[in-house]
Amino acid sequence: MSTASNAFVTQVNGRTAITDDLAPLAFAGFAHFTAMQVRGGRVRGLDLHLQRLRTASLALFGRATSDDQLRTYLRKALKAGPADVSLTATIYSRAGEFTSTDTKGELDVLVRTGPAASGPNGPLALAAFEHERMLPAIKHVGEIAKTYYMREAAKEGFDDAAFVDRSGRLSEASIWNLALWDGEAVVWPEAAMLTGTTMSIVQRQLHAMGVPQRVEEVSLTNLPQLRGAVVMNSWTPAVPVSRIGSVKLPEAPEFPDLLRRAYEAESLVEI
Repeated sequence: MSTASNAFVTQVNGRTAITDDLAPLAFAGFAHFTAMQVRGGRVRGLDLHLQRLRTASLALFGRATSDDQLRTYLRKALKAGPADVSLTATIYSRAGEFTSTDTKGELDVLVRTGPAASGPNGPLALAAFEHERMLPAIKHVGEIAKTYYMREAAKEGFDDAAFVDRSGRLSEASIWNLALWDGEAVVWPEAAMLTGTTMSIVQRQLHAMGVPQRVEEVSLTNLPQLRGAVVMNSWTPAVPVSRIGSVKLPEAPEFPDLLRRAYEAESLVEI
């Protein structure tokens, strides 16, 4: 669907979506997706987005749409709008959910574009809630807990929510990955979580830059030993975090600057 005023689209399998396409998705929760920021018709980490879609499709459906076909759908959606957009690609089966068997037919690909986004400036205060996502390695839809905890955090005067697992380890935030700083190295939380595409971009570019990184368990108890924190997602590689739960974190302007440099070192590529 598109209008002359916004030129954004909603397409299924490369054609404009109609009501019959969208109705099965209205109450569906058995699907997965990836989200990206497109600038000048190009995107960072395209290989990571395609890998995410392929891996999740194999896990949920036992089959996957080819990378070439996915790129065809993405290019068609981008041709209909401005050069800078937010794009989401969702993959699902028309068998839907609450069925014990699948049709084994071709998977459907829903592509939506919207206004380009860059995320909040921060710093953000994150409330800490005990929560573990189902199938955390998959970026799937229907996650009611994320919105629930975001709103609970707002009621408590926080900007957003961070999650702690049953062992007391910080894992991720509502729609964000967490990254921490000890003054010399980037610290990634050790816990079950979604590995974001922006996170993976930053990790490989930090490696290329020779910046030390490590993965370790981080709890609210040892969090005060660290010297900074940010959240990141497809909008941005670094939004400063000033507090997680009751733990206040020092300002570390060099940390988000480092992550932005790493992110910007990743080439934008044509879809």
